[in-house]
Parts: sequence; structure tokens; C-alpha cells
Amino acid sequence: MIDVRWTSWPLSWPGRLGRAVDPYVAALLGTVAVAALLPASGPAATAAGTAADIAIGLLFFLYGSRLSTREALHGLRQWRLHLVVGASTFVLFPLLGLAATGLARFLLTDRLATGLLFLCVVPSTVQSSVALTSTARGNVPAAICAGTYSSLFGMIATPLLAAWLIGSDVRFSADELLAIATQLLLPFLAGQALRRWTASFIGRHKKVLGLLDRGSILLVVYTAFSRGMTEGIWHQVTPARLGALLGVAAAVLGLALTTTSLTARRLRFSRADRVTIVFCGSNKSLATGLPMAAVLFGDAAGPVILPLMLFHQLQLMVCAVIAGRWSRRPPEAAPAPGGPVQVTEATG
Repeated sequence: MIDVRWTSWPLSWPGRLGRAVDPYVAALLGTVAVAALLPASGPAATAAGTAADIAIGLLFFLYGSRLSTREALHGLRQWRLHLVVGASTFVLFPLLGLAATGLARFLLTDRLATGLLFLCVVPSTVQSSVALTSTARGNVPAAICAGTYSSLFGMIATPLLAAWLIGSDVRFSADELLAIATQLLLPFLAGQALRRWTASFIGRHKKVLGLLDRGSILLVVYTAFSRGMTEGIWHQVTPARLGALLGVAAAVLGLALTTTSLTARRLRFSRADRVTIVFCGSNKSLATGLPMAAVLFGDAAGPVILPLMLFHQLQLMVCAVIAGRWSRRPPEAAPAPGGPVQVTEATG
């Protein structure tokens, strides 16, 4: 379904954390810098937007081509695990987002608060969850299925939750639903339909197509931040507000890690399944969230995606440290995920 080696780039972080910057993180920061210095405007902005739309469609076509329908259906047998992950992604996180924005709204701009709520309704990620679960010796097949189901369900749940929780800031109408179906769902279904012909090609060119995936995300980031620059929105994002946003995001992540850990242990899941629940239930997808934000928020997407970008990098660093610690312990001696010492150290 998904080659773990292709998705293993966060796994080098535990040993290098603090000594090097991941190339993808550097690319994201560089893209933001380019958008700040050379924002696209006029015809260039139109061309960049069209290219981003095409890249998003291709991205979801590749997602569909990578997914083995048989294995995805086979994974439904672990419905309790997927139910817990889904509840964390689409129930716990929105509740945390509402509480966080209520407490911290005076520290953030309206757009940043909107982005904080939006990140809390984004689906779970597949790539990093699988890689982290593999490192910590969790249930990798379940992680693949959990991330996949979350992404599929999120194509419906994320716009609905965003419209409900955020309100008028979200462009939610029949046109936006059609845009999501056209840009995300239809390419995904096309990838599924053509998988018998495309799967082998994708398997032979994993590295090149992986670069294409990341390039698509960088293009979405560039167009969104360019729009914000041309409209002067970024003058409102001060270093103090960025610091406040980072602190709130860290608190949300810490609460999500703790809650998923305690819930999985209370429900008596095996250790491997608990590892899967912790990582799949606490991670958010940049690859799915950014295209949805571009559709739902249009020209105002720039500040809205900033909380998701910060949270995404934070979750990788924190969860990579946790996965590295768990990987060094014998399976029979490893504590249940989310024990007080591990979560405190990881999120502190």
C-alpha cells in the first residue's frame, strides 16, 4: 500500500534533533522567505494558482494510486482502533481547538485563531504516522489504514466541521464542495481506478514522485503566502503572536498525546496498537490540510495555514523523540504510550 521506506524521512530526527534541520522543513521556510521577498501578483499569481491546482490534483491522484483497496478493506477488522483515532482527530481536536482559541484569542489575530481552529479539523497524516509507528515498533498496517481512513473521511468531515466551528470565514457552498470533489476526491478515485496500471510505475519511481509530492505542497504554500503579502496581512503577525501561537500549538499537541495515551491504555489495547493510536491520533496532515485551506479560504488562506505548518513541524519533532525513546526499549518492558515521564519530557 505505502512503502515505509518512502515515508521514513522523520525517523532520522531523534538522533539529529538539535544538530541539523530537516531538508523539507528548510524547504518550507525557504518557500515562505521567497514568497515574502518575491510574491506572485497579477498574471504571475494567476499562473501560480493554476499550477497549484494542477499539482494538488496530481498529488491526490498519486495518493489514490498508492492505496491498495484490498488492504484498506482488510484493515476494517480493527474497527475499535480506527474509531479511537477518528474520535481523536474529529472530536477531541475540535474541542481542544475551541478551548484554545477561547483562551488565547486576545493573543492572536482573528486569522491566526481561525487557522488554529482549522488545524484541529484537518485529517490525520499517513506518511509520518506510519514512519513513527514503525520506529516505535507499533502496528504499522493499522497505522497505514488509520491514516488512509482519516484522509478519506476528512474530505467530507473537514469542510463540514470548518463551516460549523469557524462560520462565515469559510467559503462553504455548493461551489466549494464541488471544488473539493473536483480537486481532491475525483483525482483520488481516478488513481484508485487506474491503480492496476499505475502501481508498478509508482513503485519504480518512489523517490522522484516523493519529490513531486513535496513540491506540490511547496507550491501551495508559496501561492498562499504570496496572497497574504500582496494584501499586507503579514504585518499583523508579530514575533510575540508567533510565540503565543507556538505555545498554544504545543499545549494542544501535549493534551492530544496525553489523552490518546490514557484512552488507549484504559481500553486495554495491545502495546503495538497503543503506539499506533498515539501517533495517528495526535498528528495532522499538511498534505491534505493545505489544499483544503486553499479551497475553503481562498485568498485569505495565507495566515490560516500558518498554525498548521507550525503544528506539523512541532508534531514531527516531538513524536520523533518519543518514537526514538520507545524504539530503544524491549517490547516486553516498554511502558504504555503516554506515561507521565515520556509525555512530560517530549512536550516540555
